[in-house]
Amino acid sequence: MKHHGVAVDLLGATIDAIQENPDLARFQFRSRTQWVHGGHAETHIQSFAGAGQEDSSRPVPFVVRSDEPSVLLGTNQGPNAVELYLAALGSCLTVGIAYNAAARDITLQTLRIEIEGDIDLHAFLGLSETTRPGYEGIRVRYQAESDASSDQWATLMAHVKKTSPVLDMVRHPVPVTWVQD
Repeated sequence: MKHHGVAVDLLGATIDAIQENPDLARFQFRSRTQWVHGGHAETHIQSFAGAGQEDSSRPVPFVVRSDEPSVLLGTNQGPNAVELYLAALGSCLTVGIAYNAAARDITLQTLRIEIEGDIDLHAFLGLSETTRPGYEGIRVRYQAESDASSDQWATLMAHVKKTSPVLDMVRHPVPVTWVQD
């Protein structure tokens, strides 16, 4: 059975399989970014490992072009990295709401998420040791229409806010290891 395009029966089977074999929940996602020119870069996303195996379902990589806006000396070949960060958060929250609504048999008529982030470039430009180089704050606004009661919606949103992988990465530092090949 599909609800919002989500195969709810397969979602349940996936949860059952992971409960029986917790290692199936471990995934490794990968990306490869190549500098093109100026602020323009291309990121290729294709392979990943998950559910106990290497995935080969993507015969061709996804290509994400990034750049800077002209005011930041770029050529506008794509969104910049901090915009892609907001897009990743919006995508993760949207999927989290849609999947969890489907699992709870809540019908969504519409869902739109808008995200804004404030950043001060002083640190990025080497002009400040005290200004944070990343976002100072992020605001998530959403509009949704569904058949959920206010209590059902509150429970759904509390669950999504607790379980969203990208929201978790926004809220908590993730160790980054650098290796030069």
